[in-house]
Amino acid sequence: MHSSPPPPRVLADLPVSEVVIELLAGRVELVPWDTTTDRIDAIYTYGHPTVDAALLDRCPGVRVVSNFGVGVDHIDVRAATQRGIPVGNTPGVLDGATADLAFALLLAAGRRLVEGDRYARGPNFLRFDPSHMLGREIHGSTIGIFGMGRIGRQVARRARGFDMTVLYCNRNRNDEAEIALGARYATCDELLAQADYVVLTVPLTAETRGLIGRGELAKMKRTATLVNVARGAVVDLDAVTEALAAKRIHAAALDVTDPEPLPRGHPILALDNLVVTPHLGSATVETRYKMAEMSVVNLFAGLERQPLPFRVGAG
Repeated sequence: MHSSPPPPRVLADLPVSEVVIELLAGRVELVPWDTTTDRIDAIYTYGHPTVDAALLDRCPGVRVVSNFGVGVDHIDVRAATQRGIPVGNTPGVLDGATADLAFALLLAAGRRLVEGDRYARGPNFLRFDPSHMLGREIHGSTIGIFGMGRIGRQVARRARGFDMTVLYCNRNRNDEAEIALGARYATCDELLAQADYVVLTVPLTAETRGLIGRGELAKMKRTATLVNVARGAVVDLDAVTEALAAKRIHAAALDVTDPEPLPRGHPILALDNLVVTPHLGSATVETRYKMAEMSVVNLFAGLERQPLPFRVGAG
């Protein structure tokens, strides 16, 4: 009588969601990230653990790296590719949810919703004052989008519903966005000088790291708002903290920070003209379920040495 072969061993940064657990139940053995063994068949990244050449060399049997999410700046894709290991992610599925959050942040910061909520709940709201807590209008204003990829185009689509002028800055011009969405290409300096809302949707690369620093913030209008739904390291957080504290810009709305999470005593957290969320870009029930499905499909395709349906290039 032959015994069944053991299930594939998958290194994962546990805990993962119940949805992922259900999709993998009985099919693989999930092992903790700090496991020291060379019998690892695959790597599954749920949060943002570092997958570098050293880790891959410690796990020579790895057949695939599957990432729960689109961004893979925590994975050395080139090192994986050099070792013949495909890397999968979940593109496309989270574009709408992330664009929704970008607009939610834009609205919240522009109209001071978080401040207003705190004030309305507090002891000092005893009468209505028409001159109190004035925000900035969104409709008819100008939005400047850094990164006119899939998420950037979704943000632009929403901006049209608010009759906004849409500017964008991208490595290459996007004819589709210009024709379909009425977006207008601008240089970095033009966008910063003209936009009432600067929205970041770029991937984190060597070129975009520190994209918004003191120089860029100085070029923005004093009435402008910065919105980041990209990666925390795209923004110089110290520079943003200084600009907000000095009221050199109206507000900032950050779904991502560097580091993430921020130390509880970080000075930016004490500022009223900041809206911050805990990396909620794709955090809807529907989107996270689709992400789980795609990441699991990638995982099993790699384990079976089949082409990944959603594979990341080495760049």
